[in-house]
Amino acid sequence: MSDNNKKNDDLDYETTGHEWDGIREYNKPLPRWWLYTFYATIVWGIGYSIAYPAWPGVKEATPGLLGYSTRAEVAQEIARVEDANEAINEELVSVELASISDDPELLTYATNAGAAVYRSWCAQCHGSGAAGSSQEGWAAGYPNLLDDDWLWGGSIEEIHATINHGIRNETDDMARWSEMPAFGRDEILPEEEVVQVVNYVMSMSGDTPRDAAAAEAGEEVFAINCTGCHGEDGKGERTLGAPNLTDAIWLYGGDYEAIYDTVYNSRFGVMPAWSDRLSDAEVRAVATYVHGLGGGEASSAE
Repeated sequence: MSDNNKKNDDLDYETTGHEWDGIREYNKPLPRWWLYTFYATIVWGIGYSIAYPAWPGVKEATPGLLGYSTRAEVAQEIARVEDANEAINEELVSVELASISDDPELLTYATNAGAAVYRSWCAQCHGSGAAGSSQEGWAAGYPNLLDDDWLWGGSIEEIHATINHGIRNETDDMARWSEMPAFGRDEILPEEEVVQVVNYVMSMSGDTPRDAAAAEAGEEVFAINCTGCHGEDGKGERTLGAPNLTDAIWLYGGDYEAIYDTVYNSRFGVMPAWSDRLSDAEVRAVATYVHGLGGGEASSAE
């Protein structure tokens, strides 16, 4: 053992009583700087819990002497931004929807604001890219907002009305409303005719029907039961929310099983009325954004 180690062994320190192979565990005091830092953190923690919200209660945390609130801070920031945008929001609400695109500054603001609204409220169903159910692995029933296939019309006024009032909801008296009969479930058509019309509908969009003979017979079934909404040519009727059956664009799928399920049980997708949750400026902004995604059509007033 070296002299230095001997000196260390001879230091008058208490030990814990533990020893391994001649190595003793000293009970040395902590450095004073470490102790002072530790005590300071305790004092700081007590002071923080007194000054700021800290201790959870039954309904809310203790408010703290300073009355600080992160929610209040966020609310103040939101109010500040709303005050800064008040003038341009008033302009957005006051102009004709079709005229928004005539003002580059207003159009830029509406598009950017609408994109923010879309990401917050619409992407959950339609997807961040707005492709809806056409995205791989996405659930059926969510329209693609990028194409020009619109159930209720693709002008900015029609898009605004759809967003504002929603579809088949029970909270807005002006909601878009249509309902397809459940031809099989409600026994409106016998099973044989359901199969026939399903095969015929497949042939209308250029797909090969599962049963060519059934498809031929299904033409008459379609003419009697379906043309009132979808038209004699099967191209649908927007005012009724009846889809075009000839363009191979399907909201719930275009294979035999999907079409059979649609005819047999019907579909009843619901969209909320966003006027209950968004301001008029926000609804107009997101309508502008959706209209500009690529599938928007000319104004219905033109």
